[in-house]
Amino acid sequence: MPMIRDQHRTAVQASIDVVAAVRPEHLTLDTPCAGWNLADLLTHMTAQHHGFAAAARGGGADLSAWRTEPFADAVAADPAGTYAAAAHAVLAAFAADGIDEAPFALPEFGPGVSVPGSTAMGFHFVDYVVHGWDVAATLRTPYTLPPDVLAAALPIVMTVPDGEFRDADNSPFARALSLDDTDDDLARILRHLGRNPEYC
Repeated sequence: MPMIRDQHRTAVQASIDVVAAVRPEHLTLDTPCAGWNLADLLTHMTAQHHGFAAAARGGGADLSAWRTEPFADAVAADPAGTYAAAAHAVLAAFAADGIDEAPFALPEFGPGVSVPGSTAMGFHFVDYVVHGWDVAATLRTPYTLPPDVLAAALPIVMTVPDGEFRDADNSPFARALSLDDTDDDLARILRHLGRNPEYC
């Protein structure tokens, strides 16, 4: 996988910036993630940052590192601050020397699953390109990422398989939507991962 450290940092920082506009009264808004309001989404995003940070430090096999429950109350009280702290924690963890080759345990992908850090960063990168858009779409605010970030994310996204498994309740993505001839890179990313770019 090509080096994406800079693009990953930019995408996570963009998510911090968009979440900075979230206020407690926004937390009941529906999001593009079916069945989740904004509180659910931000709690998931916060927990995933902590889980990936734990994996970077060698503790990803512990399922408790990935639990959402510990963050629900903090997100409700201070959504922007809680999220930003988690995002900065994962960025610091991914900045460690040798992280690209380090083994990351990712139990959410199955028992005993471990991948190199560079692959884990790719998974995390795609999630936060898309989740940043999810938050912006929920708030009806603009969301832009630099062309190099989208160009780096697109080929990773297009390797994500589509199929019936995406219909499952625990699938992270809905079925891919048909591409439009006018789609830019962000729209192509969103459609392949089951999002409608016109949601907002």
